[in-house]
Amino acid sequence: MVYTVTLNPALDYVMKVGSLRYDDINRSKSETIYYGGKGINVSAVLSQLSVENKALGFVAGFTGNALEEMLRADGIAYDFIHLSSGITRVNVKIKADTELDINANGPEVTEAEVEQLLAKLEGIAAGDYLVLAGAVPKNLPSDIYERILKRLSGKGIRFVVDATGELLLKVLKYEPFLVKPNHHELGDLFGVTTQTDAQIETYAKKLQQMGAKNVLVSRGGDGATLIDETGAVHSISNAKGTLINSVGCGDSMVAGFVAGCLQKGDYAHALRLGAACGNATAFSEALAQRADIDRIYEIL
Repeated sequence: MVYTVTLNPALDYVMKVGSLRYDDINRSKSETIYYGGKGINVSAVLSQLSVENKALGFVAGFTGNALEEMLRADGIAYDFIHLSSGITRVNVKIKADTELDINANGPEVTEAEVEQLLAKLEGIAAGDYLVLAGAVPKNLPSDIYERILKRLSGKGIRFVVDATGELLLKVLKYEPFLVKPNHHELGDLFGVTTQTDAQIETYAKKLQQMGAKNVLVSRGGDGATLIDETGAVHSISNAKGTLINSVGCGDSMVAGFVAGCLQKGDYAHALRLGAACGNATAFSEALAQRADIDRIYEIL
């Protein structure tokens, strides 16, 4: 079983406009609403792969109800804490001759509501996966990831952390099963630039020395590199295709990697499935669909 945590989920309201004007009213050509949040993205792709999972986190108000309804329609299981005030945020994405993104702050979360989430997480069993993905919003305590891992440490749970900076460094002492920085984030952790295979291998192994068991580094157009817990290095290139959407590619890779570990316990397979999921999202308007994942897996 896989559990994902999304601390500040969203509805992404995407509007396509021919040309963005500032001297008159803009009228959209189309509008679409997607559910968003890195953990929810992971859950959505896991569901495409028929992996049992549940999305956890916080929702609020009528937009939170709408998000749950959308997840239910897509067959994605969830068990959110309903906040006492505010609404789940709505992010506005305008796609025109230029792109404009406006992300909302989201609702306030009380300490009592944080404790409700922590108590819910204590029901996770040994052997299960817990995916923590994304930055901690300013309306939550900055040490919440650290608190989660500290509370659950020693219970045999496989922690997957997709975070950056101090947020990631502070949880390494709890020996997460997987961390997934991109190559820019990896370099930023150590104040260097990482582009070559040797540089990525060197600094990924430093994360292992600090506690991470497996380090998966996404490399944009250059594919991905995995340093597995045995020290073996695996690399994979991207499939050929047209980049349509960069949002959720990393989340999709995490979902595919976890699914691959559950399916075969084989890191080469997990990396290949992760790459297939990331590519399938990159080549689509929305998150990866099963048919595209299967097709790309075969050609990688």
